[in-house]
Amino acid sequence: METKFGFQLMDITEFGSWLANQQVSRVISLIQNHHTFLPDYTHFTGNNHFARLKSMKEYHMVKNHWSNIAQTFTTFPDGKIAVCRSLNDIPVGIKGHNSKGICIEHFGNFDRDKDQMTPEHRDAILKMNAMLCKKFNLPADTDHIVYHHWYDLKSGQRLNGKGITKSCPGTAFFGGNKVEDAIAGFIPLVQAELTKMGGIQPTPQPEVSTATTYSGIVSAPTLNVRKGAGTSFPLTATLSAGSTVNIFEIANGWLRISNNGEWVAEKFVIKVKKARVLPNSLNVRSGPGATYGKLGTLAKDEEVMVYETRDGFCRIDINEKWVAAQFLA
Repeated sequence: METKFGFQLMDITEFGSWLANQQVSRVISLIQNHHTFLPDYTHFTGNNHFARLKSMKEYHMVKNHWSNIAQTFTTFPDGKIAVCRSLNDIPVGIKGHNSKGICIEHFGNFDRDKDQMTPEHRDAILKMNAMLCKKFNLPADTDHIVYHHWYDLKSGQRLNGKGITKSCPGTAFFGGNKVEDAIAGFIPLVQAELTKMGGIQPTPQPEVSTATTYSGIVSAPTLNVRKGAGTSFPLTATLSAGSTVNIFEIANGWLRISNNGEWVAEKFVIKVKKARVLPNSLNVRSGPGATYGKLGTLAKDEEVMVYETRDGFCRIDINEKWVAAQFLA
């Protein structure tokens, strides 16, 4: 593992170890796959990872006036992965879909007749998506693993390729960039990797039930997920410390965390209130008051977790990030 310019560069094995140790304070439910388009493979020399990352960061900050590089992670042709920003930071990936998202930029141009993806790159992309699904207790499907191409650039609405779009992550990305291409050529490969790791298995989705007003953060180093509310039920998966779950039901010291009847022991989960942003834009401040510095904004209907309330403000992160309570539902 190497560190330079604020980036961490690692191979896929090191990434798995790094990810397992991360404490994540926000709900993650969307893994976004993008490609850089430019730079492409012709700009990669095999040892200029940090130079390319620094260049991308400067472009995003100077040209686009963003506070940081857009993506959470970058994958490279040699299979290396760069951590570009904290998992607790909201990336700049898909309009309207970043608060619960992770943004992955795959270095290269994967439109048809452009870069031919290397085997090392292909392997890293598949395993990385699977590792993220396992970490955040997500199924490998097109509701949780998405392509930028499926979203309208102006409205942010998911139109599955209609409207104003980019081709991102490429018209030849694992067979194509359409939803049906992902279902045929990408999702099954990610699911195969996820199965090897002991993650969620694909099952028919029952009718969705409404979650409680709580989310939960796993506090134990590892937490068993069971097919019922008790230790006698079979294991379906394990969660690592810092994983965030929705809570659908609370019963006899157990929490149901999915629509598929998956339960975890309540004593190993820290419950925090969920809330929804009411105005079109809500300031995030560095302390519980309007005099504290502005850190950013949240958009209408974004979901946050409330860790504490003080002086009419709510802390929405394990760090000092606060919003006015009157603007949350």
